[in-house]
Amino acid sequence: MRIEHLALPVALITIMASCSAPRKLRESEARYARLDSMYRATENQRKKCEEEAARAAAAYKDKMDNLQEQQTQLKTNNSQMLDHLKELSVISNSQAESIKKSLDNIGAKDAYIKDLQSAIARKDSLNMQLVMNLKGAVGNMDDKDINIKVEKGVVYIDISDKLLFKSGSYDVTERAKEVLGKVAKVLINQPDIEFMVEGHTDNVPYRPNVLLDNWDLSVKRATSVVRILQNQYQIPAARMTAAGRSEFQPVASNDTPEGRGANRRTRIVILPQLDQFFKLLEKPAGN
Repeated sequence: MRIEHLALPVALITIMASCSAPRKLRESEARYARLDSMYRATENQRKKCEEEAARAAAAYKDKMDNLQEQQTQLKTNNSQMLDHLKELSVISNSQAESIKKSLDNIGAKDAYIKDLQSAIARKDSLNMQLVMNLKGAVGNMDDKDINIKVEKGVVYIDISDKLLFKSGSYDVTERAKEVLGKVAKVLINQPDIEFMVEGHTDNVPYRPNVLLDNWDLSVKRATSVVRILQNQYQIPAARMTAAGRSEFQPVASNDTPEGRGANRRTRIVILPQLDQFFKLLEKPAGN
C-alpha cells in the first residue's frame, strides 16, 4: 500500500521533468540560433572589410610599381639624351652636368611625391583597421542606431539620438553607456588619436526651458557624451573636443519623420593628425 502511495508522486515528477526538458532545449536552441546569426553577420562584415583592404593594397602596389617603372625609364631616357647631345657637341660638359642636376632634382621631387602617396596609403590602411576594430567591438547593431564609416580619409561614428537620449533630453541612457563603453575600449587603445564629439539636431524648434534652443541642446548632448568617455571610461580629456552643430548640417530632409530622425544624432569624428602630415610636407633637406 505504501509503495502505491509513493508511485504517484514519482510519476508526477517524471512527467513534469519530461515536459520541462524540451522547453529548455527549445530555449537553448533559440538562443544558439540568435548568437550564431550575430556571429555570422560579424564574420561577414570582417571578411568584407578585409577584402576591401586587400583590394586597396593591391591597387596601390600596382600603381607604385608602375610609377617606379616610369621613373626608371625616364632616368634612362634622360641619360641617353644627354650622351647623344654631348656626342653631337650641341652642349658642353658643364651644360650637360647642369641639365643632369636639374633632372636629378625632378627625380627627387618624384620620390618625394611617392613618399607622400605612401604615407597617405598607410593612413588609409590604419583608418580601415580602426573601422574594423570599432565594428567588431560594437557588434551586430542596426545601422540606423550606429553607423561607422570612412569619408575622404576621416573616420566617422554616427549614433542616433534614439539610442543615446530621450526626446528633448541630454541625459545619456543606460543602454547608450554600454555602447559608448565599447567604442571607448577601441579609442583608448589608440593613444595618438584625437577626436571631436558633435551634437546634431533636426530643425524642430526647441522649447525654451533650461536650454535656449537647438544650439544649446546639441552642445549639451556633446558634452554629456564627452563626460561619460572621460569619467567612466578614462579617456584623457585633452584628446577630446565637444561641439554643437544644431540643425545646420543635416544628412537628410527634415520634411519627414524619418529624415528628422536621421538628423538627430551624435557624431564622433576621428581628427586627422595634421602635425604629422605637415611634417611630410616639409621641404626635403638639401633642396
